[in-house]
Amino acid sequence: MELKDLLDQYVNTYNVPGFITHDPISIPHRYSRKQDIEITAFWTSMLAWGQRVTIINKATELFALMGESPYDFIVNHTEEDRKPFLDFKHRTFQPTDTLYFLEFFQQYYRQNESLEFGFSQFIEADSPDVSPALSGFHELFFNLPDSPQRTRKHVATPIRKSTCKRLNMFLRWMVRQDKMGVDFGIWNNIKPAQLMIPLDVHVERIARKFNLIKRKQRDWRTVVELTEQLRLFDPNDPAKYDFALFGYGVEEKSRKQI
Repeated sequence: MELKDLLDQYVNTYNVPGFITHDPISIPHRYSRKQDIEITAFWTSMLAWGQRVTIINKATELFALMGESPYDFIVNHTEEDRKPFLDFKHRTFQPTDTLYFLEFFQQYYRQNESLEFGFSQFIEADSPDVSPALSGFHELFFNLPDSPQRTRKHVATPIRKSTCKRLNMFLRWMVRQDKMGVDFGIWNNIKPAQLMIPLDVHVERIARKFNLIKRKQRDWRTVVELTEQLRLFDPNDPAKYDFALFGYGVEEKSRKQI
């Protein structure tokens, strides 16, 4: 079987509604309001370290603190309302980071209707990929006075050669459009063709297995290399192969455990 055919087969297997339940994308799928989807998708993506069940549990805990109405809470909450968040932690994501996220989102959403503009204002229609949107958003996010230096590691930028795995995953959720209903496709000013593969150690391992990556390091240039290879299979929607590389990795792990 040709590699493209194999990957397309895995896309068709995993890009299905049944995928949602056990994946962090299930968190924003609990909401219908655009802003609630954006906020929960972004924050859940930024918390996406470790096992999926743990990520889902921590995100659930976080948005329960917002009364399950993230947008209303973000826009209207007071300083006093932030106190319960002082006990929220997930791995290296500490209360300082949580409080800054609340501050950024409150100021941003009091001036903008959608988080999309925070990314799309930095990218041209003919940009080959989303790297200017990622680097521009990073600067925007940390543009508030006294933004904590420690929080910068949670919102990556390709300028620092990061793979930007979590941001690329978030953009996949917001931008990709198809009939399967996993990704939301609620943003229109960034094209699916501009998306980049969310590259973590597991996706990297499978991509190397298929000789889709030659670069030895795992950094932004590796993401570019992998995505360019996948664009040869589908130039309009290379990020759909995230489902394939993830799914193949899951099945390979299962086979080894038998």
